[in-house]
Amino acid sequence: MPVLQTDKAGFLLDGRPFRLLSGGLHYFRVHPGQWADRLRKARLMGLNTVETYVPWNLHQPRPDTFRLDGGLDLPRFVELAAAEGLHVLLRPGPYICAEWEGGGLPSWLLAEPDIRLRSGDPRFLAAVDDYLDRLLTPLRPYLASQGGPILAVQVENEYGAYGDDTAYLEHLADSLRRCGVDVPLFTCDQPVDLERGALPGVLATANFGSRSAHHLAALRAQRPEGPLMTSEFWIGWFDRWGAHHVVRDPDTAARELDELLATGASVNFYMFHGGTNFGFTNGANDKGTYRPTVTSYDYDSPLDEAGDPTAKYTAFRDVIAKYAPVPSEPVPAPGPKLALPAIALTESAELLPHAAALSPSAVKSRRPLTMEELEQDFGFVLYETTLPVRGPALLEIEQVRDRAQVFVDGQPVGVLERELHQHALAFTVPRAGSVLTVLVENQGRVNYGQGIHDRKGLLGKVLLDGVELAGWTNRPLPLADPAGIPFAPTTATPVGPAFHRALFDVDETADTFLHLDGWTKGNAWINGFPLGRYWSRGPQRSLYVPAPVLRAGTNELVVLELHAGHRERTVTFRAMPDLGPTEE
Repeated sequence: MPVLQTDKAGFLLDGRPFRLLSGGLHYFRVHPGQWADRLRKARLMGLNTVETYVPWNLHQPRPDTFRLDGGLDLPRFVELAAAEGLHVLLRPGPYICAEWEGGGLPSWLLAEPDIRLRSGDPRFLAAVDDYLDRLLTPLRPYLASQGGPILAVQVENEYGAYGDDTAYLEHLADSLRRCGVDVPLFTCDQPVDLERGALPGVLATANFGSRSAHHLAALRAQRPEGPLMTSEFWIGWFDRWGAHHVVRDPDTAARELDELLATGASVNFYMFHGGTNFGFTNGANDKGTYRPTVTSYDYDSPLDEAGDPTAKYTAFRDVIAKYAPVPSEPVPAPGPKLALPAIALTESAELLPHAAALSPSAVKSRRPLTMEELEQDFGFVLYETTLPVRGPALLEIEQVRDRAQVFVDGQPVGVLERELHQHALAFTVPRAGSVLTVLVENQGRVNYGQGIHDRKGLLGKVLLDGVELAGWTNRPLPLADPAGIPFAPTTATPVGPAFHRALFDVDETADTFLHLDGWTKGNAWINGFPLGRYWSRGPQRSLYVPAPVLRAGTNELVVLELHAGHRERTVTFRAMPDLGPTEE
């Protein structure tokens, strides 16, 4: 493929003027069996490029482990893009934000108590250099300079909103070059942060969702010559638990796109297809109050969560056709969907009694250990200690990260939530020597701002009536796959956290949506694949099930309900999602 170059006016490809018409498509938010479908639909909307972040935390879950397989097979994703005739913009971080867990930074970095992320801290830079070398060595053949589809590579991500350490950005750019990246580099920042986040000699781009002419003028003021581009043209938004489902009018978004393209600028839609925060991968924001992001990353995009074209797809395609050739093929039709009658989950296994079987490696300590100290990325930690007194008591926890369910001798006595700034709980201890159990859920590490230094579990001191409790058992419960749980027929509704299971049959596989009406909070898996979190507080009230997760014949559904749960313990699979009420 030809190499991307820049001149005083814009981009050149193979020596000819070129406009990037790109869309965000995160391979790690889409089942790999559906990558080709989404890429085809990108081309049919009129795009010539796709953009993707790279989640460092998934690719390198431990310092000595690096993955490029299965749903993380980035070389295969890039190959599929090339086969569709699409170029690629690569955004490897190390920090990506993306409403992704920890902004993509691996949790093991936080095992260092005083590490300074996104800085010149030598420990951070050494880890980054190792990551980039492991990632980019196998990607070199896919650079445009080697005949591959990767046209350009981003340096960091919106750094101007975080800091102003130019030496840090220069180190990253030098590291990319040392790893063989010889295609153009670029930075991206919101217009007000351009001066702090730009890097001399590197293409600067701007992120915004409206007032294109105004924001591009700000970019031109910073860079009098060179291409004009928005690396994130925000055409939707993400949702958080407890709020409304955010949507943006398609006609308004199309008018904004028309204004942008009329300037001659290049564009990358954020997002073309949002996808899903499968498993425990959603991030969170904290601007004084902790706000976790929901499982769906539908983003009100041109392709919805199931990959079907929306009204924005058609509206954007019509606008693009005014400025560039658009394939003559029709807009793709929605894919088939599966709907099933109500399914009863007739087997169960309580979490607390089976915790040791789920995770036999408990650690003893004087104080509670954080997830990072336990070398744990996602999921839960189960803490236990004994209470020395009986009678009325006040439990105080310095920091709960992020949601703690508290039990005494196995009986639930309350919940403490970081989001609600709760730190204390009163209850009665039935006897001296009672067992205090605290199940703490990591609801997503903060992905933006200084809050990315977001350690999980119980932080600081735990006091009972003002006296520090010591002598803890810390049991990691990552729950990546609930295989091996000893299910038995349910005879009574569990009073605490419990797994529930159903076997169900399908004749043919298709996308569907799992609706958990009447359930409270937890996670769900189908055939071991982690669909993500559900929570009755909404707005999201269904979970997307990709067709490749199902199989013709018998399938297994497992639901971890953290509270008493749905008395009937039934779910339904429907053809339509429920992402909640929209903002008025």
